[in-house]
Amino acid sequence: MADPEVGVTPYWELTFDADGDVDARQRDRLLREVVDRGVKDLVVFAHGWNNDRPTATRLYSRFFEPLPALAPNARLGYVGVLWPSMRFTDEPIPDFARSVAAVSVGPALDKGTRGALLTAFPGRATLIDQLARMLDQQPEGDAALEEYGRLVRLLVELRPEAPGAAFAADTLTDSGTPSATPNDPRMFLGDTARTCREFARALAEDAGAESAEEGARAAPRLARAWDGAHELLRQAAYFAMKRRAGTVGERGLGRLVGRLAQTAPGVRVHLVGHSFGGRLVSFALRGLPKGVRTVKSVTLLQAAFSHYAFSGRLPHDVRHSGVLHGQQDRIDGPLVCCFSRFDSALGTVYPLASRTADDDRTAADLALPRLLGPRWGALGHDGLQAVSGTRTFTLADALRARLPASGCVNIDASAVVRRGGAPAGAHSDICHRELAQVVLAAGRIR
Repeated sequence: MADPEVGVTPYWELTFDADGDVDARQRDRLLREVVDRGVKDLVVFAHGWNNDRPTATRLYSRFFEPLPALAPNARLGYVGVLWPSMRFTDEPIPDFARSVAAVSVGPALDKGTRGALLTAFPGRATLIDQLARMLDQQPEGDAALEEYGRLVRLLVELRPEAPGAAFAADTLTDSGTPSATPNDPRMFLGDTARTCREFARALAEDAGAESAEEGARAAPRLARAWDGAHELLRQAAYFAMKRRAGTVGERGLGRLVGRLAQTAPGVRVHLVGHSFGGRLVSFALRGLPKGVRTVKSVTLLQAAFSHYAFSGRLPHDVRHSGVLHGQQDRIDGPLVCCFSRFDSALGTVYPLASRTADDDRTAADLALPRLLGPRWGALGHDGLQAVSGTRTFTLADALRARLPASGCVNIDASAVVRRGGAPAGAHSDICHRELAQVVLAAGRIR
């Protein structure tokens, strides 16, 4: 029987912990029932970082809803992946009720976000209380911001004396070079006050250009810096969840798909991921047992990791490749990446946050934060980069044409992925019939 919160059937949930271990009862139920229910095409969707379980199940229900009518003759099954991410409840999600996604944005932590931090970082209650107090009180002086930065580093277990200890380079830049200090983002290692002001500037520019800037000029400089401090905490949580998504994908979902291939070799698997869920399903390819060819398509929706992750040679460092170079060959079908220029989370804040310690240029030096994008860009903003043979379509053309049967495909989905408020823009605006059609087209599901 389908989960009552999701309006398609048959539907299964798979819950993973932070180490990639799956709920054994859910796993066994899926392995037992998928053949009994006559499923031929199994669509497996992984949510992004800004989710809790109720939000994730609403997302799955809404995204899956049009699929049965779009492919009436297909024998579809549906899986919702649940992994321990967290949600900043002040970040709006288009079309979701206020109780699910609040719309206020400011320096102070709302109750929901504080609760999510406590769940995502167990044992860190004292640190979270200190951070919440500082965001609420906004103490004067750069020294206060530096102390705030120290607390953020402690929260995500990044130690200045061992810069690479908590975050490997593939977690941060997806460059495939997991050792040197310069691979750590400068936002964690550099001048916290400067970083907070850069974040505040980026958010103001993205929110409304000239009118927002005029308002900012009238506000105290320190208040703007604390707006950026709130974003620094958001980005710290973001990178911690990014690391976790890769672990869950490689150690958890990839291995489970391998088990499924053993028990139900005739079931065609289609992986779909939003935001960090895109990273999760991509790293699942790296965790597939040798010889498994049951993954027939991978569709990334506003994927929140490096646009060079699948590259064979990085344009800015030709000695290295992306961390997932060649993993697209594990798919017996295409790797499809949908992106949108209206995704502010990936188009503005992501490149600013992802800069490494060897890049001292400020937002002011570069005029606009988005100009940082070519090196530090995300898949969900401009698609796969530096991958030979990649074909690019508009959404309309992709729905009219027959998508390639293999290789990498970029689809500009800006025509529908365009709504959302600060600070993420259209990052979560993915529940569209057209994107459901893309999943079917990628997997040749009819």
